[in-house]
Amino acid sequence: MTVNQILNAKGKEVYSVLSSHTVYEALTVMSEKNIGAILVIEDAILKGILSERDYARKIVLKDKSSKETLVKEIMVSEVICVKPSDTLEYCMELMNTKKIRHLPVLEEDKVIGIISISDVVKAIIEIQKDTINHLNSYITQ
Repeated sequence: MTVNQILNAKGKEVYSVLSSHTVYEALTVMSEKNIGAILVIEDAILKGILSERDYARKIVLKDKSSKETLVKEIMVSEVICVKPSDTLEYCMELMNTKKIRHLPVLEEDKVIGIISISDVVKAIIEIQKDTINHLNSYITQ
């Protein structure tokens, strides 16, 4: 299974904020959209990513104010991305070795989607269900 197949199943909607927004504004969008990370995109260029984990570690634990801190102060600017043609296995390996939960999907340097660890797990479960059904039908023949 490829990243493109995952995106086709889940949708390609991308939510983003500007690096000049406050962390509070970014968290508000994340809460409204029920997402665990938000991309930082400016002039159609991916500049970074901000996750709930970044908020917890860089704001809450450091006793900073989310209403005063700007996204650019705590975002991850070296974002690990994948291509639509990348495999599920490759994404799992990246997420595991890099200890990340979200992978923006780029095509010709343009963001076309984002996949999460949840999307990957869901895809694996579907593949396993299909395999089990196939094996069951083979056995019962």
